[in-house]
Amino acid sequence: MNRVCLALPTNRACSATITALHAEADHAARRFGADVQLLILDSADDRTRAEHTRTVAALPARPGVTVHHYDEERQRAWLRRTIERSGLPDPDRLLHLMLPPSVSYGACTNRAFLLAAALGCHSVHRRDSDSTYQVLDGEPVFPVHHELPWLGRPAGEASAAVTRTDLAPAHSRRPVSMAGASFIGELSVDIGEMRRLDEGVYQDVVGLWAPGDWPEDRTRELVEESFTGAGTAPFTGDHSTLTLVDPMRVDMCNIAFDRAVYERIPLPPATDTIGSDYFLIHLVHDATLPGILHNRHIENFYTPERRTDAGFLAYQRRFVKFLLSMLYFHDVYDRMAAEGAGLLDARQQVRTDRIVEFLRESTGLDRAENVWRLDRVDTAYRKLGGRYEAFADRLVSERQELLDQAESDMADFAHLVDSWPALVEAARP
Repeated sequence: MNRVCLALPTNRACSATITALHAEADHAARRFGADVQLLILDSADDRTRAEHTRTVAALPARPGVTVHHYDEERQRAWLRRTIERSGLPDPDRLLHLMLPPSVSYGACTNRAFLLAAALGCHSVHRRDSDSTYQVLDGEPVFPVHHELPWLGRPAGEASAAVTRTDLAPAHSRRPVSMAGASFIGELSVDIGEMRRLDEGVYQDVVGLWAPGDWPEDRTRELVEESFTGAGTAPFTGDHSTLTLVDPMRVDMCNIAFDRAVYERIPLPPATDTIGSDYFLIHLVHDATLPGILHNRHIENFYTPERRTDAGFLAYQRRFVKFLLSMLYFHDVYDRMAAEGAGLLDARQQVRTDRIVEFLRESTGLDRAENVWRLDRVDTAYRKLGGRYEAFADRLVSERQELLDQAESDMADFAHLVDSWPALVEAARP
């Protein structure tokens, strides 16, 4: 039986999402005969977590579905034991990277990856707490429909089950390593207000995540498609493509990876940085590992917390840290793309040593481009005035800290990648 992990990391109230995810797990068990380990990693406050506990307790028992609800204390205790078993040096640093005190999109998913290994799962299917499923003819549109059958199997075997195939013959012999779609609804990054206030400022700021040496027309094209997902058109019927999946076409709220990917390489554990969990999507593409791109898009929405003044300041800082991280990630992505299938070993698995090398060498890049980015952010936000100008004032005193963090985040990621195989082995039952 195919044992899979359907994972929901959360730090906010999401009882409705938990109930909906349980329904997807039931669908996977009934439709595909999967053994589904439904994993809820709960970093919410005590009151919210208590409500989640009541929600989980009320879920009906379903054959083939096992629910695990881990609060942070339980996660921390398990991680500490796992790190100790690994025998790796500096266990406190590893525990901090796996369970930092502040928000980390990569770290919460890394914990899901390790726990999936502990549970004996063959794949991880990730969802987000600020999204929901579309509905067609009264039935929810579950992404797992396209994710489950083919992950880990040779791509050539999946070609008859998809709408179209766009793979070179050499790629078709490699395993299907990822299946994913995107989202409809709100922008994935909460900057829609910026666009409404000043389209020009929006163009300038969003363009800052492009490489600094891109020509203006290419940057403008990137801005137009950034953070928009699959638009707003609702689902009307299935379409799937077996291909090397373009990272711009999928989102981490709607993704599944084969164990051969996430048991080799984790996600960046950077804190307070949006987009820090997208690394594996790029890696799968650049290493020429096949994937299935489908159209069962999830519906994205914003939680009320982002609309508060405190939520606004926290989110904008995460956005700026994302912009600064791109200096390093673009360098690594370029090197991965140039390496191509050379990133794979004889077993068609990713070479951890090459990724560590790229990450460590990126930390020596000149920071001038990031200084320029901070200057552009300052100018743009002051044009918008109000709370954007107040945020720009706060950035003035944080500039050096942000520049340092963007670099040290890559060093931390390299350390975690280097440690990852031993952590996964220690997590296994």
